[in-house]
Amino acid sequence: MFGIPPSPGGSGGRRPRRPAVVGGIVSAVAALLLTACGGAGDPGGTRAGGPGGARPGAAAAGFPVTVDNCGVRTTYRRPPSRVVTIHQHPAELMLALGLESSMAGTAFPDSEVLAQYRQAYERIPELSAKEPSFETVLEAGPDLVYGGYGSAFAEKEGRSRKAFADAGIDTHLNLEYCAAGRLTMDHVHEEIRTVGKIFGVADRAERLVQDMQRRVDAVTGKLGGVRPVPVFVYDSGDKTAFTAGGTGIGQEIIRLAGGSNVFGDLDKVFGDVSWEQVVDRRPEVIVIYDYGDPGNVAEKKRFLQSQPALADVPAVKNRRFAVLPLTATVVGVRPPQAVEELAGQLHPERFR
Repeated sequence: MFGIPPSPGGSGGRRPRRPAVVGGIVSAVAALLLTACGGAGDPGGTRAGGPGGARPGAAAAGFPVTVDNCGVRTTYRRPPSRVVTIHQHPAELMLALGLESSMAGTAFPDSEVLAQYRQAYERIPELSAKEPSFETVLEAGPDLVYGGYGSAFAEKEGRSRKAFADAGIDTHLNLEYCAAGRLTMDHVHEEIRTVGKIFGVADRAERLVQDMQRRVDAVTGKLGGVRPVPVFVYDSGDKTAFTAGGTGIGQEIIRLAGGSNVFGDLDKVFGDVSWEQVVDRRPEVIVIYDYGDPGNVAEKKRFLQSQPALADVPAVKNRRFAVLPLTATVVGVRPPQAVEELAGQLHPERFR
């Protein structure tokens, strides 16, 4: 079996790390923090009507605001001031909105942080190289935990949203894991605007959305009349191929970049398909999702080129491979960059 890195999994999250503590210790730590901080989810009494119940205290200007997020309704009386982000795209989104001072910790960086945010990012404590244990998050004393992939709040790992609510801590999950239907750039904009609302920086969020839309429009404006290139996304897998389906933001990135996802009819964000299906659909370009690990992309190319069954697939025969960082293909600040990069690889003649 060829050693291809594991896929993010059906939920779109990385493989979670098991917590190093048992329930009794977690409860004790939560109780200690709640006692010491006057409520870990509400230092100074900042929220009301959230998962942990009502709190006293005057609301900040422009607050309270109520957000419905993936089945959880939270009312914020003031902007969260100690946020732990799990996965890189929530951290980058917060930094893009100028919220560094509200960040108490990050966890599970998926790749190199974008250059414009690197200095700010490095000033924030990194709690864990992978998904942190519940105890580790509690020790940071957050009032909000913002998760990127669904696995940020994996119940089997003790990090369920209810567990945080019981500890008095609010949670927010990237809407990619609860949006109905196919994701579009409008969903990306919605996530940014929602975070802007939570932190009282709606004006910054709107400026960011408009800038992102301008970048996408600049690309699509150069692609008028192009024939969409049939694209197969290779995330991982050897016995089967783990690929991008038609409901995730990856589908929209391909479309905006002048491509056509050959598995756009797969009613999932990610899913397994057979290699026979790949051969039958004859992609002209294979987009490799880069996990950021050394040699990851080269390893995947070698695997694809070494398979006799794929030899006559146009993309393999003509050695047409494109590369996108996995972190660019999720709801966050990177999709416009992904559109720019992929369009240049699919239609280089339009971007010389």
